Amino acid sequence: MTDGRGLARGRRARRSRAPEGKARTPAAFPSREQVLRFIHDSPDRVGRRDIARAFGISGADRARLRELLGELGDEGLVERGRRRSPRAAGELPPVTVVEITGGDADGELHARPARWDGEEPPPPIVMILERTGSEAAPAPGDRALARLRRAADGSYEARIMRRLATPPDEILGVYNLVAGHGRVVPTDRRLKREFVVSGADSLGARPGDVVLAASLGLGKARVVARLGSFDDPRSYSTIAIHNHGIPATFSAEALAEAEAATPVPMGERRDLRKLPLVTIDPADARDRDDAVWAAPDPDPGNPGGWKIVVAIADVAAHVRPGSALDADARERGNSVYFPDRVAPMLPEALSNGLCSLEAGADRACLTAFLWIDADGGPRRHEFVRGTMRAAANLTYRGVQDLRDGGDADGDHADGGAPALDPVIRDLYGAYAALLRARERRRPLDIELPELRVALGADGHMESVRPRARLDSHRLIEEFMIAANVAAAETLSDRDAPGMFRVHDRPDDEKVEALRELLASLDLRLATGPAVRAEHFNRILNRVAGTPHARLVNEVVLRSQSQALYSPDGGGHFGLNLRHYAHFTSPIRRYADLVMHRALIAALGLGDDGLAGSAVDELPGLGERISAAERRAMAAEREALNRYLAAYLEPRRGAAFTGRISGVTRFGLFVTLDDVGADGLVPVRALADDFYVHDETRHALVGERTGKTHALGSAVDVRLVEADAVTGSLRLELIEERGPLPARRGKAGREPRKARKRRNRRG
Repeated sequence: MTDGRGLARGRRARRSRAPEGKARTPAAFPSREQVLRFIHDSPDRVGRRDIARAFGISGADRARLRELLGELGDEGLVERGRRRSPRAAGELPPVTVVEITGGDADGELHARPARWDGEEPPPPIVMILERTGSEAAPAPGDRALARLRRAADGSYEARIMRRLATPPDEILGVYNLVAGHGRVVPTDRRLKREFVVSGADSLGARPGDVVLAASLGLGKARVVARLGSFDDPRSYSTIAIHNHGIPATFSAEALAEAEAATPVPMGERRDLRKLPLVTIDPADARDRDDAVWAAPDPDPGNPGGWKIVVAIADVAAHVRPGSALDADARERGNSVYFPDRVAPMLPEALSNGLCSLEAGADRACLTAFLWIDADGGPRRHEFVRGTMRAAANLTYRGVQDLRDGGDADGDHADGGAPALDPVIRDLYGAYAALLRARERRRPLDIELPELRVALGADGHMESVRPRARLDSHRLIEEFMIAANVAAAETLSDRDAPGMFRVHDRPDDEKVEALRELLASLDLRLATGPAVRAEHFNRILNRVAGTPHARLVNEVVLRSQSQALYSPDGGGHFGLNLRHYAHFTSPIRRYADLVMHRALIAALGLGDDGLAGSAVDELPGLGERISAAERRAMAAEREALNRYLAAYLEPRRGAAFTGRISGVTRFGLFVTLDDVGADGLVPVRALADDFYVHDETRHALVGERTGKTHALGSAVDVRLVEADAVTGSLRLELIEERGPLPARRGKAGREPRKARKRRNRRG
C-alpha cells in the first residue's frame, strides 16, 4: 500500500522489468546464489561469456547479467574487469573492497582489503576521508568500495567511492552440501547469498541441519552451533526465536526463585473460594490467568442490571520488583506463542503452576467486581486481593456447546456439566448487556480469520485452518474489556501512575491513502478532519459477506496506528474508549503485571506495589515492552509463514484460487483462498507485456496491451515454489477472473456514481 504523499502527487508509473520477445519461464534467469556457486565451483577463471553460455543467457538478459556481476563485484564477492597481467606480490587493484580496522594515535583511519589470498600480511591502507554533510565517519568493521593509490613505501591511500552493507556477524540457516562443499542457506530472506563453509568449519553439521554460523567475510562462514534438523517442523519456531532475539532460557536465579515459590497465605485476602468462577480458554491453552462469574444484581435500584466478577492470577504476589524473576520477565516483555511451543514470560513453575488458575486449586488473585446496568453501562467497580478456587476449566467450544444445549468439555472441580448450566446462563445474560453497550460505543469491528496450525505427536503438520470464532470468544473479550476499563479508570480517577494501552487515531496520510485505495474498489470512506471508528465500520459492513471482505478488512487494519504502552493515557481509538489498560493477562504480558502493581499501590492493597524509581522508569519501560510486543508478533508471523510454506510444499504445481492483495512494481501479492497464505507473482513471470506500476489505480498495467492486474481481482494461480527456509511462496498467474464486483446499494441497485458512469458510456 502506498503512502499519502505518493497518492497526492497523482498517477506515477514506474517501469518494471519484464522479458522481451519470447515468453520465458520465471526460473530462466539465474539467481545471485546460482551465479556465485558457478564461479566458486569452477576450476578455472570464468568471464561473463562463460556464465552466459552456462545458463543459456541471451538477448536483453545479457544486460541483466552485466548488472548482476557489477553488483557482485562492488560487494567484493567476485573479481571485476578484464584479464590483466599478474600483479606484483603485495599489489592491490586500483579499485577494491576494503574493511575498516580502526584508527591510530594520530587519528588516521586504517583498513585492510576485504579479500586477500597472499601468504604475507596485506599492505597497509590509510583512509583519506572526504566527509560531506552530516555523514558519519566509517567505524571498525564497516566495508566500502574504495579507489586506491600506491605510495612510494608500498602502502596505499584509499578514498571511498561507495559504502557497502556490512555482512552479519551471525547467520542462521540450513546447512547443505553442494558438490561436496558446505553451504549455509540463510533463513533471512533479506540475505540474498549462500555462505561457503569449509569442512574444518562445519562442526560436523549434516545436510538439513539448522545451524548458527559466524561470518568470516567474503561469503564464507564457520558453523558455531547446530540447532536440530530442518526436517522437523518444530525447528521453524527455533528459527523465529533466534532471528528475533527472543530470550529462550531463564537465568539460574530466576528458575530457583520460581521453584522456591509457595502458595500465598489467605491472611487479609477476601475468601472467594465458594464463588463458582470458571476459566474459559482455547483447548490448547498453556496457561490460565483469568476466571469469570456473573449474576443478576439484587439491587432494586438497578433493575435488569448485573454483577460481574473477573478474577486474575495475582502474579505480583510471586514476582517482586527487583527480583531475578522480575528482571527476566521485563526482558521478555511478553510470552510468544508458536504452534509447537510457547516462549513464556515466566518459568513454568509459575506460568503453568502457582499462577495458573487450575480447577479445584486455591490460587491468589487480584479481582475486579463490576456492576453494570441492563444496557451494559458501568455503575461502579471495586478491586480486591483474594483467594479463589476455580469451579471448572472450560474451553470456548465446550461453553458454546453447553450454551447450544450440548455438554461442556473441560475439567471440573465438583460435579459435571449440569451444575454449570446456571453459571453459563448468567454469563451470557451479562454478556448480552455488555453487547448492547458495545453497539452504542461502536468500536472498530475488523474481522480477520486467525489461522491454526495443528501438529501431530511427531511434530509434523496435520492441518492448517481458520480458528473458529464463537460467541464464547466474544463473551470473554467483553468481560476482559470491562475489567481493563475499570482498572484504567481507577488509576486515572486517582491521578495515580500506571501503564496504559494507547491507540491513537490513524495518521492523516494513512487515511488519505486508504481513501484512495477504497475508491479504486468503488468504496467511499467518509471525508472530514476527524475520522472515527464508525466510518471504517460502514465500509466493513458494506463488504461483509462478499468475496472481498477479507481484503477490505486487511487494508483497513493496515491503515490503523500501532497500539503501544505508555504511562500517559491517551485513550483507545479502536475500542472507542477514553481510558484503557491491559490488566487481565499478567502471566503473559509485563504491562499487565505493572498495572497490578499500580493498582496495589493506588488502593493500598499491599507492600508489593509500584513505587519509588519504578515510577520514574515507566516512560522507558513502555517503549521497551511495546518493542517486545512488536518483536513477538513478527516472530509468530515468521514461524507461521514457514509452517504454511512447508504445508503447501507437497502441492507444488497445484492450482489455487485467490485474490490480489498487494500490487508493487516488482509483482503481485496474492492471498490464497484455501489457507490464507500470501505468495508473490513476480513481474518477470508476466511475460506477455511490459508492465508499469500505476500507484493510483493499485495495478500493474501492460504498456502494449493495456491489460490490467488490479488490487482485489480474483485470480487462479499455480504454486511454483514453496520455500520453508525463508517462509515464502512463488506463484504463477494462470487466469485473472475479473475485478471486484461493483458494490450494490439497496434492492440490488448499483451506487449512483456507478450508474452515472455506465449511463455516460451509453
